[in-house]
Amino acid sequence: MLADALRSEAYRFAKNRTTAFWSILFFPVTALVIGIAGQVFMKSKMVEIQGANLPPDLIAGGPLDLGQSLVSVATDMANPITLLFVLIGMATLYAGDYRWETWRLTTARNSRLNLILGKVGVAKLLTMVVLLVMLVFGMIGELGKAVIFARPLTISMDGETAAKFGELLLLNYIRIVQVGLLGLLAAVMTRSLIATLFVPIVVSIAQAFVGNFIAFVGWTPQSWQPNLLLPNISYDVLKGAILQTPTLTTGMDSGVWPAILGLLLWCVVPLVAAIAWFNRQDLSKE
Repeated sequence: MLADALRSEAYRFAKNRTTAFWSILFFPVTALVIGIAGQVFMKSKMVEIQGANLPPDLIAGGPLDLGQSLVSVATDMANPITLLFVLIGMATLYAGDYRWETWRLTTARNSRLNLILGKVGVAKLLTMVVLLVMLVFGMIGELGKAVIFARPLTISMDGETAAKFGELLLLNYIRIVQVGLLGLLAAVMTRSLIATLFVPIVVSIAQAFVGNFIAFVGWTPQSWQPNLLLPNISYDVLKGAILQTPTLTTGMDSGVWPAILGLLLWCVVPLVAAIAWFNRQDLSKE
């Protein structure tokens, strides 16, 4: 059953502590340490400049709004570095059975569809955990900034701010899952752990490069064609619509429908293709 596949995959991943550390904790912890060090360095330089009659209020800065900080932290969670480290965990999930030749043991105990969906389900759970950890460490960094610069704290979280935060969180979640599903397809087609890790990164870089030239063929980021071909364009369009309008629903007339369809298409097609390929695959020696 699907529940059995989910439990077994979650159990196996939880026991792989090294992979869990690199895919969940390493980047948020490193980013926090570098960010705090940068703030301390900036404070020291501003104190030096204070000798040149720099107003003390300029060093301290104004109040730090934790509501806006939440939106700021959630804005760019699906950045390339996050994707790289999350893909370490996803590559282990998707290609581990090929690497250790355990498919022939597990396929006898569950259907192939359930086994694949179990891996995808755990990858989605991994994405949720990564986003939560990044959010926690990001807010710790914001509090550290307030302490270093002696800035007072305020919290403003009205309906508009809460909607932006939730929409950005959902958008980054979908983007990370979408890139991970490219890894699933690469795992099934190549049976390689390395390919599962690097193919989604290479494809994403290539799509970002191609996206710089869409204007030469008369396309805009709101056009249907680039959104159906380049999910990074869809991600950028949706993020821009969320940040520039009170809520995403009020920006529906700004061309976000092609972006929504494009991003969902790049989630569904790799998943369906991976399932179809996997069902036809000979796993007697895997």
